[in-house]
Amino acid sequence: MSDNNEFRDEENIIVLTDEDGTDVEFEFCASIEYEGKEYVVLLPTDEDDGEVVILEVIESDDAESDEATYVGVDDDNILEAVFQRFKEQAGDEYDFD
Repeated sequence: MSDNNEFRDEENIIVLTDEDGTDVEFEFCASIEYEGKEYVVLLPTDEDDGEVVILEVIESDDAESDEATYVGVDDDNILEAVFQRFKEQAGDEYDFD
């Protein structure tokens, strides 16, 4: 996902632009810190399978910019650890079955 993004606070929707230039909508579920890095847990709005997407947040080096880049996580151990923290924080808000 690229740094072209939009957050619609009233709907809790974040729109990210993928590498092909396609806008993809996600429901923002949580921001999780793990081992000094920030991750976001997102739920695709156009899929019914209920699988979340976990992306690492890379802040811009430009002090005047509030843009961030969202990067996919390839490490299964990090994905599992972040997901476990999300489940602990979310409590009964989501059905994890």
